[in-house]
Amino acid sequence: MQTASKKVINGWAMYDWANSVYNLVITTTFFPIYYTEMTRGEPFNGVVPFAGRQFVNTALYNYTLAAAYLIVAFTLPILSSIADARGSKKKFMQIFCYMGAIACSCMYFFTADYFAFGVICMMIAAIGFYGSLVFYNSYLPDIAAIEDRDRISARGFSFGYIGSVLMQIVGFLLVVFHKQIPFLNSEGDAVRLTFLLVGIWWIGFAQIPFKRLPKPKPANENAFKTNAFTEGFSELKKVFNTVKKMKVLRRYLAAFFFYNMGVQTVMLVASNFGSKVLNLPSTNLIITIVLIQLVAIAGAFLMSRLSMRFGNLPVLMAVVVLWVGICIFGYYMKTAMDFYLLAIIVGLVMGGIQSLSRSTYSKLMPETKDTASFFSFYDITEKIAIVIGLISFARIEELTGNMRDSILALMVFFIIGLIFLLYAQAGVKRETPVS
Repeated sequence: MQTASKKVINGWAMYDWANSVYNLVITTTFFPIYYTEMTRGEPFNGVVPFAGRQFVNTALYNYTLAAAYLIVAFTLPILSSIADARGSKKKFMQIFCYMGAIACSCMYFFTADYFAFGVICMMIAAIGFYGSLVFYNSYLPDIAAIEDRDRISARGFSFGYIGSVLMQIVGFLLVVFHKQIPFLNSEGDAVRLTFLLVGIWWIGFAQIPFKRLPKPKPANENAFKTNAFTEGFSELKKVFNTVKKMKVLRRYLAAFFFYNMGVQTVMLVASNFGSKVLNLPSTNLIITIVLIQLVAIAGAFLMSRLSMRFGNLPVLMAVVVLWVGICIFGYYMKTAMDFYLLAIIVGLVMGGIQSLSRSTYSKLMPETKDTASFFSFYDITEKIAIVIGLISFARIEELTGNMRDSILALMVFFIIGLIFLLYAQAGVKRETPVS
C-alpha cells in the first residue's frame, strides 16, 4: 500500500494534538497534584471515603484509574469488531472523544464537597481517552506504508507532546497569576479552570482529524445482526488465534505486556510521588512535567532514527534496560534535584518507547482489513497490564506505607519484558523488517 497524503497524515496526527492534553496535562500533571494537595489536608487528612470504604488517598486514585482501564478492556473487543465489520471506527472514535472531553470539563466542579462526583468524572474521562485511542491507533496501518510507520507514529506522539506543552503553559500561567485574574480566588480555581479548558481543547482540535480521516470500508456489512457481544469476542478470539501462530508477534506482545505495565504506571504516579514523598511544590512539579514533554518530543524522533539503523527490537531492549535503571534510581532518590534529573531521563525514553511500541506492532501484525480488531487486542493487552501495574503499586503502598517500595517493585515488570524481547529477537529472521 501507499502512504496517504500529507493532509491525511497530519490530520491523523492532530488527534494526538487534541487528546494528549488530557493524558499529559490532566493525568500526568495538574490533576494528580491537585488531587494529592486537596486530600492531604482537611477534611480528608490523607484518607478518603468512596463507595462506603476508606482509602489511602493515592491508592484510591490508582484503583479508580485501574477500574477505568478494566472497563475499556472489556468493552473494546465488542466495539472494535463492530467498527471493522461496519466501517464505523471513526464514529466510535468520536463517541469516546466527546464522552471523555465532556467528563474532563466536568472535573471543573471537583472539590471536597463533590469528591465522589469528581472521582467518577475522572474515571469516565479516562475511559473516553483510552477508548478513542484504539480506533485512532488502528488508522496507522490504513494510512501508512510499512516503511513509513515508525516515522508517522513518532509524528503523532510529537504533535501530542507539543500540544500538551502549550496547554501546560496556559495552565501554569493561570496558577502563577491567579491573583491577577478577577474570577480566580485560589490556585485550586486556576487548576480546575484548566480541567475545563482541556476538555474544550480536546473536542475543538479533534474536529480536524474527524474531517480529514477517511471513512473505512466495511469488512463485513452483514456482521453483528444477531449478537454483537458474542460476535465481538469471537473476532477477538480470531485475532488471538492468529497471534498464537506468529512466534515473533506473540513474544513481542508478551514483552509489551510486562514492560508497558511499568512504563504506564511510572507515568501515572510520578506527580503523586513527587508531591507526596518528596514534598515538591506544585509549581516545581508542573515545570518539571513540561520539561519531560519537551524532552519526550526529541526522544520520539531519536528512537525512530535509531530503529531505522539498528532495528525496532534492539532499540526497545536498550530502552527497557534504561527503565530498569530509572526504577533503581527512583527508589534511592532523596532530593528535588534527583527528581529533576530523573525526569529528564524519563522524558527521553517515555515518548520513544510508546511511539516505537505502536509502530513495531503495526509492522508485525499481518495484512488485514480488521485493523481495529488487531489494535483492540493490542490495547487490551496494554490496559490489562496497566490495571495490574496500578493495583500492584497501590497495594504495595497500602501494605508498606511507602511509595518507594512500589517503585522498586516495578523493576520486576521491566526485567520480564526484557526477557521476552530477547526471545522475540531470537525468533526474528534476517529478512524481517523490525529486526
